[in-house]
Amino acid sequence: MAIPLFFVAHWYASLFAQTFFLHRYAAHRMYQMNKFWERFFFLFTWVAQGSSFLNPRAYAILHRLHHAHSDTAKDPHSPVQHPNIFKMMWETKNYYYGLLTQRITVAREFLHGYPTWNKFEQFAEGWVSRIGWGAFYVVFYLLMDPAWYWYLLLPIHFLMGPIHGAIVNWAGHKLGYQNFKNGDNSRNTLAFDFVTLGELFQNNHHKFPLKANFAVRWWEFDPGYFAMKVLNRLGVIRMRSKRKYTPDQIAADAPVSEQHVAAEPEVIEREMQEGVPVHTLNETYLK
Repeated sequence: MAIPLFFVAHWYASLFAQTFFLHRYAAHRMYQMNKFWERFFFLFTWVAQGSSFLNPRAYAILHRLHHAHSDTAKDPHSPVQHPNIFKMMWETKNYYYGLLTQRITVAREFLHGYPTWNKFEQFAEGWVSRIGWGAFYVVFYLLMDPAWYWYLLLPIHFLMGPIHGAIVNWAGHKLGYQNFKNGDNSRNTLAFDFVTLGELFQNNHHKFPLKANFAVRWWEFDPGYFAMKVLNRLGVIRMRSKRKYTPDQIAADAPVSEQHVAAEPEVIEREMQEGVPVHTLNETYLK
């Protein structure tokens, strides 16, 4: 019983780190938190993703590029552009490491608003950390001494973060229904997304990229959003004021430009002083 419980715990801890910290915070800045909690969730993401830790900076830029070029030849991870999920993720891996090592350069407006912790990132991305976490998973399984077939789960532990990304990006642009015509192939795969904590509402999210609740219809449910509300109530984060959309606006495909601004005022002020082109996130990559 310990092995399936461990697997489920790892699955959802890694998912929460990805949707809450990497996606909704690093990429979209849907809420604010102080430096203590930012560092706490940096550490939490490292523990939760373990050997497959994803760098917040590289993840944020990659995701913003995905929004800017959704399902076109410039999209870094579109299933429309690749023959199968394995090819898509191999190309995504190459692009991710290009961003991580800065071998790939992108427009400056993509390069702000994400959390950084340089020394810790270097450690978490290093092979010592990755191999150490991999060894931990193997030792845990050996100590539990399960039947042989349980060991088939180990590769999923090793690659948990990218596997979640593969599921979301493949299924979310291949399988499901559409509430909106976004000019891409985004889909809502599940009406109650208990599998990826709301990430499979890709069609809704591509229509309203800065909307904290990925669910739009009354019968859709985004667990990640309700986790954010709990943390907001506890004072861990501060969610931004929520823009209300009427059913008529939704039916009329309310434009993304109507979204609330995600860029921090202090970030915009600093970047103005540094000469960085100033745009709100929705005006740059959320087109």
